[in-house]
Amino acid sequence: MELSGWGRHPVLDCRVARLRRCEELGDLLARNRTLIARGNGRSYGDAALNPGLTLSMLAMDRLQAFDPDTGRLTCQAGVRLSDILATFVPRGWFPPVVPGTEHVTVGGMIAADVHGKNHHRDGSFGAHVESLTLATADGETRRCSRSDNADLFRATLGGMGLTGVILSASLRLRPVDSAFLLAETVATRDLDDTMALFEASGDRPYGVAWIDGLARGARLGRSLVTRGAWLPRSSLPARLAASPLRVASPAKLAVPVDAPSVLLNRTSIRLFNALRYGRGRVRGGERPVHYGSFFFPLDRIAAWNRLYGRRGFVQYQCVLPKAESRRGVAALLECVAAEGQGAFLTVLKRFGPAGEGMMSFPLEGHTLALDFPMRSGTLALLNRLDGISHAHGGRVYLAKDACCAPERVRQGYPRLEEFNAIRTEAARGAHRFASALSGRLAL
Repeated sequence: MELSGWGRHPVLDCRVARLRRCEELGDLLARNRTLIARGNGRSYGDAALNPGLTLSMLAMDRLQAFDPDTGRLTCQAGVRLSDILATFVPRGWFPPVVPGTEHVTVGGMIAADVHGKNHHRDGSFGAHVESLTLATADGETRRCSRSDNADLFRATLGGMGLTGVILSASLRLRPVDSAFLLAETVATRDLDDTMALFEASGDRPYGVAWIDGLARGARLGRSLVTRGAWLPRSSLPARLAASPLRVASPAKLAVPVDAPSVLLNRTSIRLFNALRYGRGRVRGGERPVHYGSFFFPLDRIAAWNRLYGRRGFVQYQCVLPKAESRRGVAALLECVAAEGQGAFLTVLKRFGPAGEGMMSFPLEGHTLALDFPMRSGTLALLNRLDGISHAHGGRVYLAKDACCAPERVRQGYPRLEEFNAIRTEAARGAHRFASALSGRLAL
């Protein structure tokens, strides 16, 4: 069948199998030269695509064990984050790190070592995974943790599924007293103001900035910075206190058809940005916000990726080291502002120290993410952005990548050789787990 990532670019014709029991994997490995595991298809590019065989993990969706004394959850890799939230939020538990959508699987979160709005405080998702079971190319199923097969464990965190098939994992949830956060939105005048506010917000557990990507000159980098912290039940207003641990509601809106690509142009993006910035300035201040709106705002619109049209879109996300963040982010924003099409969504977050995953994306500094509809000049623009990022010591996020050059990945990920050595050893010399991404980047 034809498959793509969430960005709907590229679209590849793939053979697909669904794994229902661990015992089936040996036969699939024997009959296929290479394969890649796929969760819910929410990586943006070609990371979970293999024309030879793409292995759907969605049937491996059991919650296996939970310890209410420690918050330790053991589950299969195909369990969706939305199912964890629906099961455990009413019981007063929440994952310590979540990405920007709840429609991802546990295996996918480990493979991409996803980050959230709190990386500066809590690191990435892998920091809270205690162990995992991994099916490797030699037919073995290995328990991997910080004490058992430790190198393979660290290679799998952020390893994009290239070390094997993640079958299950144990991770820690943390207690929450309510499903609401106290969120504050602050409008900033320019990039210096935005960066300074991030630095002054180190005591806030969560922080993210939406940037007006078309602002230039003295307004370059003007933003709406949102900060948040969990609200205790005792601080909820009466209208929320009656149901303090409610689960996020399903999407109430949906995009039924592909939008005409002409709708996303420089004029419409400029108007959208001006309205959003103006509204954010007026509505600034603190207010209670449900976790669904705070962490997963786009999930409230089903199939929102269709807004970018039939050709899809790409998200460019890079991270810049702290010493280069100000200069690098400014150069990236200036490049986008000078480009004819502009970015429909521009988001900045602050990262803490790099984690233990050999191929994990975060490093201490700032990460910038930009969405572009696919057009004739889009990939050339991304190449220019990538040149700017790497000139400032940055690297691209493999879970979002669509066009990075292999030599830039080698420069950006200094532990790549170590990763490949462990991957080769686990596969007994043959790289049986491969994707369109790994082939394109010669991983």
